[in-house]
Formats: sequence, C-alpha cells, structure tokens
Amino acid sequence: MNEQRMILFEQIRTLVEQARGRAARAVNQTMVETYWHIGRLIVEEEQGGESRAVYGVRLIPELSRRLTLEYGKGFDESNLRNMRRFYLAFHQQIQDAVRLESALSTSKRDAVRAESSEGSKLAILKENSLIPTTSNAASSP
Repeated sequence: MNEQRMILFEQIRTLVEQARGRAARAVNQTMVETYWHIGRLIVEEEQGGESRAVYGVRLIPELSRRLTLEYGKGFDESNLRNMRRFYLAFHQQIQDAVRLESALSTSKRDAVRAESSEGSKLAILKENSLIPTTSNAASSP
C-alpha cells in the first residue's frame, strides 16, 4: 500500500474505532438507566405506595422466572436484587442529575431562543434600512 492509501486506511480505522467507542458508551449508559428503572419499578411495586415494602412479597422470584423465560440470562434473582439496591443507593443522585440536566436544557433553549430572536430583530431592522449595514455605512456621507 502506498503512503496515501495508508493515510486513508488510518483515517477510516480511526473513524470506525471512535464510532465503536461511542456506541459502547451509549449502550452502557442505556443499560445503566434501564437497570435503575427496573430497580425503581421493583421498589415501587414492593412498597405499593407505602414508605416501606410489604414483608413476604415474592415479587423478585416471580419477576426473575418470567423475565428469564422471556429474555434469558441476566434476570436471575440476585441481579434483580442488585438492580433494586442500585435504585435505592442512587435514586436521589440520579433524580438530582436529571433535574439539573433538564434545567440546563431549558436554559440553553431559552438562550438559543433569545439569540434567535435578537438575530431576527437585527435582520428585520437591516432589511428595512433602519440600521446601516457596513456597505451602506461606508457609502453614506
């Protein structure tokens, strides 16, 4: 392979490796979110709207049996208990992070709207010759 083809190959290889890395991170993030939500659903069902779980409920064994039949590995009782523990350990931090992300998204949207609005106003003023453009300013007396 000549040098130019080697460079092309390396550029393509880099793109593929970066894409694979992003895909793996996206899958990991999605799985973490899914496990957290599964834990949340288990806790909410166990508690039935109460502040504490009802003793003796056989929820996890039943869920494990049904989910394992449907999806195979990954939903044994110990994994479901770990998902439940994960939710209990991090429910407040994740709720805070979601709230913060939502607030930042709202602020960013507001800033973009304001910027767009100001840009639109400026364009309208320029179109109607209410403010000089650089070419108009240079040619005016």
